[in-house]
Amino acid sequence: MTTLKDIAERVGVSISTVSRVINQNDSRRISEETKQKIWKAANEMNYSSTGRVRSAKMKEAQDPSIAKPAIGCILALQDNKYNHPYFSPMIQGIETKLLERGISLAFLHTQAELHDEVVLNSLLEMPNLKGIICIEGLSKNLFKRLKERVPLIVGIDVNDPDIPVVTYDRVAAARTAVGHLIQRGHTRIGFIGGIGLSGSLDREKRYSGYRKALEEHGLEYRDQWVINANWDADESYHRMKELLELPERPTAMFSASDMLAIGAMRATTEVGLNIPADMSFVGVDDIEFSKYTSPPLTTVHVPKYEMGYAAAKLLMDSMEDAYPFPFRMQVPFELKLRHSVFRME
Repeated sequence: MTTLKDIAERVGVSISTVSRVINQNDSRRISEETKQKIWKAANEMNYSSTGRVRSAKMKEAQDPSIAKPAIGCILALQDNKYNHPYFSPMIQGIETKLLERGISLAFLHTQAELHDEVVLNSLLEMPNLKGIICIEGLSKNLFKRLKERVPLIVGIDVNDPDIPVVTYDRVAAARTAVGHLIQRGHTRIGFIGGIGLSGSLDREKRYSGYRKALEEHGLEYRDQWVINANWDADESYHRMKELLELPERPTAMFSASDMLAIGAMRATTEVGLNIPADMSFVGVDDIEFSKYTSPPLTTVHVPKYEMGYAAAKLLMDSMEDAYPFPFRMQVPFELKLRHSVFRME
């Protein structure tokens, strides 16, 4: 009986390449010439996939151990995992790619949920668990336990040199946003952000990009113009009200996320100031809400859906033909100009 290996040896390609052609899997580009060679060899060697597929399905029904691979997702969130304006598009991208391969997302957990040992052990003992996509950072201990059990882990915006990662250049995105404010004549620019797993604002990349942009243009940095909102829109709202009481305040704020910007924008209008004439805002993420603020928020578009889709594709490809080393896939970002920035005279 002819096997995929027999065809691969005859044509001089990998077994995974033959499998993709036979199963009409277009996840990787294969030249038409190679496809024709594979089909020709398959015909000449009397290869038939029909019986194999039927046999495989019968075995799958009889033996759960060879069922479809279980793929899950873990978010670095405390709650709101199903309706988060930034993470939800990523999850949609992941699910879309998995469904193209006939696979449903096996689970979606927050890091907080996995603090429960019962939940974590249930995940680690899941039959046929083949891969996990981690969105943003997880604790070192959790990562260690996942790596010991899960064959494949792919990260989205994760700082780990041992796994493949899909990300965007956060420092460059922040510099672009602050640079836009500077181009519009702003010289007194504040910052709104939060402290993540790094434990320090100085280690947050969007904050680093903000500082670099100020330094490159010789602009003054003031601690009192920096808001650590702990990635909470309510806290951004309250801290912005405090900042607006300062005797000398900035003319513009760069926000490390749109949600923090929206909270601060509300605080600004509530004290009777005009956006953008009295205070300009630029955000990062381009969540759906940002174009409905008043005025619409200028922001850096991050391709969230595409990052999720790419991460799932990377994981599925690695299951079939593992990459020789972990790498970082960096997706492009784009500044979306709206109406929240005032041009200074």
